[in-house]
Amino acid sequence: MRYACVCGSASAIWTFCCYAVLVASAPKKKVTFYISEDVLRAAKVSAARTDRRDSEVVETALREYLGFDVLERVWARSELSEKEAMDLAVSEVHASRRRKRASRRP
Repeated sequence: MRYACVCGSASAIWTFCCYAVLVASAPKKKVTFYISEDVLRAAKVSAARTDRRDSEVVETALREYLGFDVLERVWARSELSEKEAMDLAVSEVHASRRRKRASRRP
C-alpha cells in the first residue's frame, strides 16, 4: 500500500496522513462507551445484514466520520511513489513558506 499527500498545505496533511497510518495499523483496543439504544440497534441490524461484527460497523462509521475513508481513497488513486510523495510534500512546504515570507514584506 502506498501513501501520498496531494494537497495545498502539505505539512499539516502529511502529519495527519502519517498519524492515520499509525492509527490504522495499531492493534485493536477494547473500549466502553455509551450510545443511544436506537443507534446501537441500527448498528446491530446493519452488522447482521452485512454479516459483520457490531464493532466493525461502529469502526467503519467512525472512520468515515473522522475522514479516514477520504485518505484511503486518495492513497488508492495516487500513482506517486513514497519518494515522489515526500518530494511533493517538501516542495509544497517550501512554496508555502515563500508565500508567507512574501506576504510579510512591505
